[in-house]
Amino acid sequence: MSTSTPPAAAAAASLRRPRRLRVLWLAAVLVLLAGLMLASITVGARDVGWSDIAAALGGSAEGFDQAAVAKRIPRTVLAVTAGAALGLAGAVMQGVTRNPLADPGILGVNMGASLAVVCGMAWFGLATVTGYIWTAIAGAAAAAVFVYAVGSLGRGGATPLKLALAGAATSAALASFVSAVVLPRNDLAGGARSWQIGGVGGGTFDSIGQVAPFILAGFLLCFLSARGLNSLALGDDLAAGLGEKVARTRALAAAGAVVLCGACTAVTGPIAFVGLVVPHACRLLVGVDHRWLLPFSAVAGAALVTAADVLGRVVARPAEIDVGILTALVGAPVFIWIVRRQKVRAL
Repeated sequence: MSTSTPPAAAAAASLRRPRRLRVLWLAAVLVLLAGLMLASITVGARDVGWSDIAAALGGSAEGFDQAAVAKRIPRTVLAVTAGAALGLAGAVMQGVTRNPLADPGILGVNMGASLAVVCGMAWFGLATVTGYIWTAIAGAAAAAVFVYAVGSLGRGGATPLKLALAGAATSAALASFVSAVVLPRNDLAGGARSWQIGGVGGGTFDSIGQVAPFILAGFLLCFLSARGLNSLALGDDLAAGLGEKVARTRALAAAGAVVLCGACTAVTGPIAFVGLVVPHACRLLVGVDHRWLLPFSAVAGAALVTAADVLGRVVARPAEIDVGILTALVGAPVFIWIVRRQKVRAL
C-alpha cells in the first residue's frame, strides 16, 4: 500500500472548498466540452456548416459534407465517452492506491486489455465487439492484479515509485507480447497496429451501443465508492476507525475502474495519460473531495480526448494524428514533473 497519503488537515481543508466555486468550475468545463463537441463535428478535412449538420441529423447524407457530419457524430460521442471513462478511472485508481502516479496506461491496465484482445483475435477467432469488451476487461483485471502484486513486494509495500516501475515494466513486456502475436499474422497486423495507437476514428453507434452498458456499470461502481475514497485518503486504519469497510470499498472502486478501462480499450485501443493528467488538474480546481473530483474528472477527461481528436485533424490536414499520440505528448511531461515532485518531497 502506498504511503503517499495527504495530511489529514490538508484533506479536510480541501473538502471544505466553497461549493459555489466548484459549481462554477464544473459549469465552465461543461461549456468548454460543448464547444469542443461542436468543433469535432464541424472541423476536419472538410469543414461543414449548420445546414450540413441539420441535414445529417435529419437523416440525409447525400452530399460529401453531410456524409462527413454523419461520420463525425458517432466519433464525437465515442471521444466523449472514452475520455470520461479514462478520466474517471484515473481518479479512482489514484484514490484506491493513494498513488499520484496511478494511471490505466502507466500501471499496465490498458496494455493488459490490449494483449487479451489481440490473443482472442489471433487464437480464438474473437470477432464481436461484445467479445472484445469482456476479453479486454478480463485482461485489464489480470494486469492490475499482477502490477499491484509485484509493486507490493519488498520493504514498504506498494509505494508510488514501485507501482510506477512495475507498471512500466509490465506495459513494456505486454507490448512485446502483443507484437509477437501480431507480427506473424498478416491478416491481423494492419488493423491491430492501428488499434494499438489508440484513437476514436472508427467510432460507430453500433459499437457505442454495445459498450455503453459496461461504461454505465463502471460509472455506477466508481460513483458509489466516492465517499469511501474520501475515507481511504486518510489512511486504512483511520478509515476503518470511522466505520469504513476498507477492503470492500477498495474492491468496489477498483472493479469500476477496471471495467471502464477494459471497455474503453476494447473500442478505442489504449489511450495513455488521460487518467494521469486529468485528475491532477481537477484537484487544483475542486480539491480532493471525490464526490466532486470524480464527476469533474469525467467531464474534463471527455474534454481532453475530444480536444486531442480535433487537434489531430487540424494539424495534419488532410491526414489525421491519432488521439493516443497527442495525449502521450501532453502526458509524458506531466508524468516526469509528478515524479520529480514526489522525489523532492521524499528527500
